Amino acid sequence: MDCTEEERNAFPVERSLMVDKQIAARGVRDERVLSVMRNTPRHLFVPRVQWLDAYKDCALPIACEQTISQPYMVAAMTEMLRIAPGAKILEIGTGSGYQAAVLAQLAGTVVTIERHPALAREACALLESLGCTNVRVIADDGSPGFPEEAPYDGIVVTAGAPTVPPSLPAQLAEGGRLVVPVGNEKIQDIVTVVRQGDLYEQERGMACRFVPLIGKQGWREGHLFVR
Repeated sequence: MDCTEEERNAFPVERSLMVDKQIAARGVRDERVLSVMRNTPRHLFVPRVQWLDAYKDCALPIACEQTISQPYMVAAMTEMLRIAPGAKILEIGTGSGYQAAVLAQLAGTVVTIERHPALAREACALLESLGCTNVRVIADDGSPGFPEEAPYDGIVVTAGAPTVPPSLPAQLAEGGRLVVPVGNEKIQDIVTVVRQGDLYEQERGMACRFVPLIGKQGWREGHLFVR
């Protein structure tokens, strides 16, 4: 996306209110996450006709019948990863690239996978224009992960899976964290998996509702998934 510096820096008040009233007020405490959410121009990751809605407390539609996640959910899942400086993070479900832009400012390296080539191309161009040079965008089925660059300090899945994709936990580094929505067509829970040696500790957290994770280790193509 070609945009001016003025457009890039638009909506500072709305962005600050989003962080204060939607994110911090709901319990996100990591100051690094809050700062990045305050500085990332979410409006650039939605169609221009939706710019005025970009900082509202909701998911928004993007191309290919996908969505950009609710700001609170992006912040909360990012906080769950406990990203240390220099960490390597895998994101499954790039969408328009907003979550990847947030991760890029906290981690050393981000690998993000999007199954829709058109979305992957657009996200890659936008991330590059914003200076996110530490992000690699891949157009592919992300449900099995990306073992070629494993292990990862964190893996975040931004789509709802029927179960924890079986290939993902083994791609975690020691102490690494996997954050993934797991459930049925109507509702999921955020599941966190932490690797401790050969053991994987699993914890089920808050309820959520995501678009489906389509792929070999997710829902099959054409499955009726109520968003």
